[in-house]
Amino acid sequence: MDSGPPEVVVTPMTEADWPSIREIYAQGIATGNATFEKSAPDYSTWDRDHLRACRLAARSGGEVVGWAALSPVSGRCVYGGVAEVSVYVRENARGRGIGLTLLRALVDASEKAGLWTLQAGIFPENTASIDIHGKAGFRIVGVREKLGAMDGRWRDVVLMERRSTVVG
Repeated sequence: MDSGPPEVVVTPMTEADWPSIREIYAQGIATGNATFEKSAPDYSTWDRDHLRACRLAARSGGEVVGWAALSPVSGRCVYGGVAEVSVYVRENARGRGIGLTLLRALVDASEKAGLWTLQAGIFPENTASIDIHGKAGFRIVGVREKLGAMDGRWRDVVLMERRSTVVG
């Protein structure tokens, strides 16, 4: 009898997870609809750019199948409780609810860390990401038209945010 896919467990990300995290990030980049980035950075660059308190890995059957993390939006102290969301799921694990599971866990971790607003910039073509953010309590604030050029084409970005109901 088939018991379905293995259970997904969300745990804090560790540096030892980096090879898997980087591979999943590269898979997202390859879609052309996940980020303006053209390649995944080295660990020291990624580590410097992400908040330590909110780094999560989704594991299934002993494999890292997704990750979520937060980046500060500004170095100014007034924005200390505002962060930008990144959520990525391994290509062969998409469509199983892992992204939403990670995002909900990230919201919980962010509130424990004292963050009051999470924001996400999502290409309009990435409807799956827009959908899971909506299910996790994010709302569309607007569309930033022609925010940046990518491969010779201007790209819009949907700006979504979630305001904590328990912090701030």
